[in-house]
Amino acid sequence: MTHRFNSTSPSPPPPPLPLSTELLTHKKDMESCVSSVESILKYRFGNKKVLEEALTHSSCTESASYQRLEFVGDAVVGLAFANFVYLAYPSVDQGILSLLRAANISTEKLARVAVRHGLYRYVRHNALALDAKVREFALAVESEDELAAIYGGAVKAPKVLADIVESIIAAVYVDCDFDLKYVWKIIRGLLEPIVTLETLPLQPVTMLYELCQKQGKQVDMKHWRKVDTNICSIYVDGKLIATGTSDQKDIAKLNAAKEALEKINKSVINNVGIVYEVNEKNEIESAKQKLHELCCKKKWPKATYRIEKEVGLAHEKKFMCSVEIETAEVKLFMSGDEKSRVKEAENSAASMMIHSLVESNYL
Repeated sequence: MTHRFNSTSPSPPPPPLPLSTELLTHKKDMESCVSSVESILKYRFGNKKVLEEALTHSSCTESASYQRLEFVGDAVVGLAFANFVYLAYPSVDQGILSLLRAANISTEKLARVAVRHGLYRYVRHNALALDAKVREFALAVESEDELAAIYGGAVKAPKVLADIVESIIAAVYVDCDFDLKYVWKIIRGLLEPIVTLETLPLQPVTMLYELCQKQGKQVDMKHWRKVDTNICSIYVDGKLIATGTSDQKDIAKLNAAKEALEKINKSVINNVGIVYEVNEKNEIESAKQKLHELCCKKKWPKATYRIEKEVGLAHEKKFMCSVEIETAEVKLFMSGDEKSRVKEAENSAASMMIHSLVESNYL
């Protein structure tokens, strides 16, 4: 019996996916599938047989499958996007153009197209194992926020979904007598949101590399496996920043990059490689230790602390501390806020000192 991809489970059924048609039953024939896909594309095929082929998985041995069309579609999508970015960004070098094209034709990007427009629902197949993979990815896409289409999600996209999109695009290409310019008019809306020069930095790995490059930092990613788990660790200038895990190598890398970006976004990596985080009060965590590391790296004398003021009764006493450091050019002095413990008061003074060093371009 021939089946079609279905994103629901027998019990309980999930809510319908957005931007997609109602789920198909097995009674609907290929003619209705062709008509539905034509409506999604807003294109009527002169040769509907070529679309039928594009909607047939290789597990259906009684009919020609989409494999040949998928081969053509892979090249068509790549060339269409190469033309688009070349014309859209005349002053951008080939390296960035390559990143833009790759971001738009990745397996995950095209798989999301199949889910968003419900194209996978119209593919006939005899491989029930594919249903679970498609369903898992479809439900993950449904539950994500709108930026996930650009960032990428945590569930690996089944390649079959990208193959479907490439095959359908190839069918249009063949049907319109290999007119690439016309094909682009048909498929551009289908492929939205398109990753542009403005949104390219939102790709997690790209954003991480570019962010650290601007700061003159070296990013290294190390992969290994532990039993059945893929692990990716990200180092910035030799220091471990984040680790991601998954049963898939690419997803482990994605998870690690996302974690690294989250940490860097709330951290400062200064010019001497000291990484520190600030809390909601803009106080640097473990500031005294961070200032000590800073002095060592800059080859400055050790910072000195002293209690400047004690206020309050014994059981509710507060302390204000100061810190002094000596750079190659000048001695710097800074007082912190009143705190209930001497250690906290010293950390407050150290935090203010580091902030001042950054703002004054000493680092």
